[in-house]
Amino acid sequence: MSVLLLVSCGVSCGRERHPTLTATLTTPTDVSLVWEAEPGAAGQVVEYAHSPDEAYTVLEFVPPDRTTFVHPDLIPQTPFYYRVRSLHGPASASVDVTLPPGAEVPSSDGHDWAAPVTGPSGSRPVRSADAGAADFRAEVKHANGILFTWTDRAEGEEGYLLEVRPAGAEDFSVAARLDPDVRSFGLITLPTEKTATYRVRAYYYGATSDVAHQKTGGEV
Repeated sequence: MSVLLLVSCGVSCGRERHPTLTATLTTPTDVSLVWEAEPGAAGQVVEYAHSPDEAYTVLEFVPPDRTTFVHPDLIPQTPFYYRVRSLHGPASASVDVTLPPGAEVPSSDGHDWAAPVTGPSGSRPVRSADAGAADFRAEVKHANGILFTWTDRAEGEEGYLLEVRPAGAEDFSVAARLDPDVRSFGLITLPTEKTATYRVRAYYYGATSDVAHQKTGGEV
């Protein structure tokens, strides 16, 4: 009876389940990933490494409902290890920004204003609904530069994600990943972001998928 209880508890006693991730070689140097999305996540991050023991590199931040990714044109005869981690955390209110036409930047602008500024840590646990950044503001610096400032209210966050939704886009995407306790950051925008909506999110990681492995083929 005790064995049966232990088996049952492993499934139903609140233990975090790791979503399944599969990696398939679709060509000798292209890997296709498929996984299960974690319900309720704010997003997901796809990562890879050449060894399961080394630090993973971010490939892409993807929306919460995306469950596929293609890693193309890889180095032949090389091992690749993949994982997907869910992202959670409260987002700030959003702001709409319209930049001046053109791409002119003042010759005197050294972009010093764009460097991240860190302040005292917030005091509200990042897992709480009221830990989202307050007073989120955008200041247009020139035709492709925006200074964002906010009040950091979160404690224990992995960092902040600056998210953007260009005009006409359906979803927000990650424009920048920032360290914990950052409260100011300047973004140099893309041409597609002349008119866009922005927000900032204090984030933490949820479940991590199984690690999937493939070794590429082809000729070195």
